[in-house]
Amino acid sequence: MDRSRFSDVDTWVFDLDNTLYPPRMRLFDQIEERMTAWVMRELGVDHAQANHLRGHYWQLYGTTLAGLMREHAVDPNGYLSDVHNIDFSVLEPDPQLADRIAALPGRRIVFTNGDAPYARNVLAARGLTGVFDAVYGVEHAGFRPKPEAAAFETVFALDGLTPTRAAMFEDDARNLAVPHAMGLRTIHIAPLHEPAPHIHYHSEDLSEFLGHLTQS
Repeated sequence: MDRSRFSDVDTWVFDLDNTLYPPRMRLFDQIEERMTAWVMRELGVDHAQANHLRGHYWQLYGTTLAGLMREHAVDPNGYLSDVHNIDFSVLEPDPQLADRIAALPGRRIVFTNGDAPYARNVLAARGLTGVFDAVYGVEHAGFRPKPEAAAFETVFALDGLTPTRAAMFEDDARNLAVPHAMGLRTIHIAPLHEPAPHIHYHSEDLSEFLGHLTQS
């Protein structure tokens, strides 16, 4: 990794789920179960259809919520409160990750397709409270989700960051296409990776990657 490519970065943007905690902790499994149960209850469909819609809307619109809002005029606030009512104890604190994020020069922000209260619960469980300068949820983007360009434009304008002086860490590769086009450095954090022109770097381990960036 060429550390000099990050020398002018003054804002570090982090996705939340499966980025600031590893997928092996299976937190999002709980959310997916609650999403399916919510769709079953509110739309009056069976489990198989609800599970299909959950995945279909995620693929088509970026999040299940976005599909539910567009196709069924769902109120996002009640939905988000319900699906995020989960057990955060499966997450483990990571002091080393906290130290490495804190060592990054400039502003450090979270931008998630979940809502901000949920994000703060995740950060608390990971020992990352106080590490970030701002936390932006889907509500800050007008409930437009990544990978929509409008979501990034709204949140980045709200934060005041300069895209060409920013870097973004994200587990969902499609969510890095717009940031790349805007001029951010893009880092894909995932166990599996297929090279793509909109991804500058890939790592299976966020903390390890940050360690290379912050080492003296």
